[in-house]
Amino acid sequence: MTMTLPQRRLGGNGPYVSAIGLGCMGMSDFYGQRDEAESLATIAHALDRGLNFLDTADMYGPYTNEELVGRAIKGRRHQAFIATKFGIVRDPNNPAARGFNGRPEYVRASVEGSLKRLGVDHIDLYYQHRVDRSVPIEETVGAMADLVRAGKVRWLGLSEASAATLERAHKVHPIAALQSEYSLWTRDVDESGALAMCRKLGVTLVAYSPLGRGFLAGAFKSPADFDADDYRRHSPRFQGENFARNLALVAKVEAMATSRGCTPAQLALAWVLAQGEDIVPIPGTKRRKYLDENIGALTVKLGADELAALDAVFPAGAVAGLRYPEAMMSGVNG
Repeated sequence: MTMTLPQRRLGGNGPYVSAIGLGCMGMSDFYGQRDEAESLATIAHALDRGLNFLDTADMYGPYTNEELVGRAIKGRRHQAFIATKFGIVRDPNNPAARGFNGRPEYVRASVEGSLKRLGVDHIDLYYQHRVDRSVPIEETVGAMADLVRAGKVRWLGLSEASAATLERAHKVHPIAALQSEYSLWTRDVDESGALAMCRKLGVTLVAYSPLGRGFLAGAFKSPADFDADDYRRHSPRFQGENFARNLALVAKVEAMATSRGCTPAQLALAWVLAQGEDIVPIPGTKRRKYLDENIGALTVKLGADELAALDAVFPAGAVAGLRYPEAMMSGVNG
């Protein structure tokens, strides 16, 4: 039997989804060892618990994550709200390389691939994964809007777009969601004005990596904790002196969580949830036990004094290091 969870709305007049979503990326890519059986069980468990907002992208794998999600929702499509993305192009000969493509013909081709891999006749929320600066956003979103009119996509989103780009896009077709990194240790959308623009336009912020790629959960004590092929080994915040400085910040979150009677992950997610009803965090996990822990954050209600205390021990800008390697930062806030 499917349970119910609190819900939040995507966009000013968009659909309601579970107040916490599930980022599926790590089930197929970037975060070390994978266990397909447990990943499938985790998605099934999410749907059982009423967590229906599933996030994937064509570049995760690449392609294999959409196929995994497609297998997981087979026979349960009506219970799932599927978000996927296009626009980041990977080079098979250079896994670290990234290109961006927002050309209308690429949009049209990409959606067909995603529909097939997911095994669905429409995508609930379709994002441009990164803005392609070589293509006017009006052209890209115009092609995306055509997909809505064709019934292949229901709602549109952008990922890591600037306030100005979001405003331009919204004039072409309503944007339901802006997906950007947002957490105690990444508040770029506050500083850049992107969150303020979301609120002006009635766009929901979908917060990815709300647990700081696992760091805020207190899961890591040393860079040696990561598998050899884990992306985080190459991320500035997880290296050297930055790692030690950030670990000291997390220790303060852990102490507060202990006194509050919850886990550090739940406290960090509760902070994101408390920033507004128009924010939906999508923590990623590949295991049922962490999914249940994340859902538990919905019962952690932080008062003004607790939020102030959290901001005092983990103020904006306190984190050490860029959130992506320098080369990847070029794709952010296009």
